[in-house]
Amino acid sequence: MALIVFDLDGTLIDSAKDLAISMNATREHLNLAPLDPQLIYSFVGNGAAMLVKRALGPEAGEALNKTALAFFLKYYRAHALEHTRFYDGVRELIDSLVAEGHTLAVLTNKPVKISLDILKALGVGPLFEPVYGGDSFPTKKPDPQGLLTILDETGTRAADAWMVGDSGVDVQTAKNAGVRSCGVLWGFQPDGCRAENPDLLIEEPGQLFKFFSAEAMRLREPT
Repeated sequence: MALIVFDLDGTLIDSAKDLAISMNATREHLNLAPLDPQLIYSFVGNGAAMLVKRALGPEAGEALNKTALAFFLKYYRAHALEHTRFYDGVRELIDSLVAEGHTLAVLTNKPVKISLDILKALGVGPLFEPVYGGDSFPTKKPDPQGLLTILDETGTRAADAWMVGDSGVDVQTAKNAGVRSCGVLWGFQPDGCRAENPDLLIEEPGQLFKFFSAEAMRLREPT
């Protein structure tokens, strides 16, 4: 059985609307005009601090970025589940992988407390162990520290693990840890994901379960 480490935003959950609303609420708090939600989505993937920095632009100084980040996190914590949901087919994928005996984990650049709250609210908290966020380690993805820690804690060889995500950052993380990668094309940054040449590229969640089922059958065949 495999260890399958999932990214969160853009991979398991469609959090786009809540992130955009929270980011534009932050800009309004600072007397700035709202941004196109599509532009905000393109800023996602490197953690909350980088999202805020990108959304404020290069003219914002360190002090303003710090103030904005504090407001954004407080606002987002209060509104993170208003529109967020699983992508179609993801809940079924999770249940099927668990039933097959695979180990599921989450490694996201989103703050870990918010991530845990979302997984719990969506009814899948106990199915992912461990869950690590962008504030769990001194470094964030694509640094491999988080993924290597998950391998160590679960006693899994890199050859038996996969990183699944929607961005080039996730594919880079897998490569940096010596783990195979699966890119998903339904998330925030499909072009960036495709450009990093993941080992597997899928268009809908069911394809991932079919892949692991086929792999299991192949390994069971006598040599």
